Amino acid sequence: MDSNRTLAAPRRNVGDFDCSGEDIERDWVERTGCWSSVTRVLLTYEQVREYGLPATEGKRGDPRWPAFARRYGFDIDRPVQWEVEALEPDELQRLVLAAVDPYIDRDVLARQIAREEQQRRALEGFAGRRGAPNEEPS
Repeated sequence: MDSNRTLAAPRRNVGDFDCSGEDIERDWVERTGCWSSVTRVLLTYEQVREYGLPATEGKRGDPRWPAFARRYGFDIDRPVQWEVEALEPDELQRLVLAAVDPYIDRDVLARQIAREEQQRRALEGFAGRRGAPNEEPS
């Protein structure tokens, strides 16, 4: 990738809600040099509260923890985190699809689906010409 070029397409991020996960957006922009911004889709503090997700023990010794804890009012002596996998799979899928939907080019998607269907039919035809697997005589 050309690190001197900034991509116009938005970068969306799905990750855990913890001190490391929250820093990913800043780190991504800084390290890649090609994204002007990164937006967190999941998991946010608001989503943790809205869905009542359970906390798990956080990473002890992470230097980002104290500032993260102060920002959200957590106990500095007890690091915690929330896993994105704690969301119900259907809800996780719904939220991700809703986040990317505005950026989907429907014409390109339709052409790709048609091409995949054509390839699937060609493979089925090829497999059919090869015949059924050998069967044991009765």
